[in-house]
Amino acid sequence: MTRLKLSPDDLNRRRQKALRIHELLIEEYGPRKQKHRQLDPLSELVYTILSQNTADVNTERTVRQLRERFPTWEAVRDAPAEEVIDAIRLGGLAEQKGPRIQAILRQITEERGELNLDFLAGMSVDDARAWLVRLVGVGPKTAAIVLLFSLDKPAFPVDTHVHRLSQRLGLVPPKTGAGKTGLLLEQMMPPETYYPFHVNLIAHGRRVCKARRPRCEICRLADLCDHFCGVVRQAMESVIGTGQAPK
Repeated sequence: MTRLKLSPDDLNRRRQKALRIHELLIEEYGPRKQKHRQLDPLSELVYTILSQNTADVNTERTVRQLRERFPTWEAVRDAPAEEVIDAIRLGGLAEQKGPRIQAILRQITEERGELNLDFLAGMSVDDARAWLVRLVGVGPKTAAIVLLFSLDKPAFPVDTHVHRLSQRLGLVPPKTGAGKTGLLLEQMMPPETYYPFHVNLIAHGRRVCKARRPRCEICRLADLCDHFCGVVRQAMESVIGTGQAPK
């Protein structure tokens, strides 16, 4: 994936802002030491697919049910599609996730001769990412999760919360896609901050900077936020004279 090119001054300005936001989020949510699920990269890949649009507790149960029914990834690959779908139904979207997982397992087998992604550990971040996103249905976020959580490689996963906050805060240019947002955040931030910044942005997106009704009035980041400074503050100031609260 082509990296987003910014001028050195623009990149440095965004970097300083991102680092300050990172500091404030640590004050709010803590340093967030990286946790590992102790999964090999292939298992992490399947886990990530199963976790999409699913609560964490249901993901854990779904993975457990899948492995109880099919103890090896070869068994998942070769099973009738209906049986795999039934095994993961608890996690939701089983009709989409089941065939996708089986297609990925077949593609890996065809290209590597075995179901194993450990070889990615010996590749650069960019090469490993490029290999993963070639798999059917694997996008930049899924690839980055595998790289960061299973292989300890410096990659920045961007989910809907991270993408929304990056746009609102002005960390990335307007209309930057999620994939390029991750690459840009990787350029801005030191690798040791990837995990805590990623997790804290998600926490802030869930608790404060919500998609439909952001709670700007209690946000620690308001003074650094392009959305608040450019839109919300104007709306709030426009009603001061009327004595009405902004909707």
